[in-house]
Amino acid sequence: MSQEKKLLAALSNAFGPPGYEDEIREILKRELEEHADEVKIDKLGNILFHHHGRENYPNVMLAAHMDEVAFMATFIEETGFLRFQTLGGITSNIMLGQAILLRGEKGYLKGIIGTKPPHIMTEEEKKNIVPVENLFIDIGAESLKEVEDKGIGIGALGVFDIKFAELGGGYLRGKAFDDRAGCVVLVETFKSLKDSPYNIIAAGTVQEEVGLRGARTAAWQINPDYGLALEGTFAADVPGSREDRMSAKLRGGPVLTIADRTTITHPTILKTLTKLAKKRAIPFQFKKVPTGGTDAGAIHLTRAGVPSGTIAVPCRYIHGPASITHIDDLKNTIAIATGFVKAISEL
Repeated sequence: MSQEKKLLAALSNAFGPPGYEDEIREILKRELEEHADEVKIDKLGNILFHHHGRENYPNVMLAAHMDEVAFMATFIEETGFLRFQTLGGITSNIMLGQAILLRGEKGYLKGIIGTKPPHIMTEEEKKNIVPVENLFIDIGAESLKEVEDKGIGIGALGVFDIKFAELGGGYLRGKAFDDRAGCVVLVETFKSLKDSPYNIIAAGTVQEEVGLRGARTAAWQINPDYGLALEGTFAADVPGSREDRMSAKLRGGPVLTIADRTTITHPTILKTLTKLAKKRAIPFQFKKVPTGGTDAGAIHLTRAGVPSGTIAVPCRYIHGPASITHIDDLKNTIAIATGFVKAISEL
């Protein structure tokens, strides 16, 4: 297994809901600590790796968020079932029957998202998507006391429970590729530039899925000259997708954002990325549906403004139990990110 695959597997399998990204942070620290001139963990939990280059070069911020969409227990039934709310954008139509991994005061617990059996649903109920308020997490407990004895209380957090796997032909499956794929790009890019003359700050950010929060405070501290968010974005190359709504596809190369709900990519950033990709014959594609948002949305509004943009690894089924991506897209995103630092620094 290649280094990129090994790292993606470790990051994908790790537990990292918003605000509790400690496992991801430790992996990033283990990977990059010896390659950085300075490492800082700030008050919110962002981890910042500094590579100090020559004074005449700009400060380039690379950001990948460490958190993943998650579940939070909000009520415990007397019969031992957990009611919950989501952290980040998870639609209820993909929740039913999914395996969940919870972390409580006594460690990890496994569960299943359930609802009442279809056998006793009305015909109308069978036709409709079950709303999240009618779902619950079953951890195999018979009472409120038994749940508490297992170390689970109000506020306990959970994530989808699925392990990384290779599907063959370069296709990879795992949870939280948004944004563990971007974290791989962050690590490999920083490593490849450790002996360069450029000024680079690689930021593993917190709480992106609930409002780009970590990137906002990280960028304020760094005050970079340029910012680039490294992401895992949605690919819609599946049956039923209209051609004009197929935002990206697997094996189409890194996805460059022109605009989304939080950012209009700065022309200098976009021009640098596209020119670089064409010059090096790296396949790329534009994000054709301007929805969603990335850490660039917070970075570009920092202080007096930071020219920013986003490049992303295309991934099917993000914000669901598992995503699928391709190793070629991952490696090509690393190639563009690495080349971007050199290109933007030497403008």
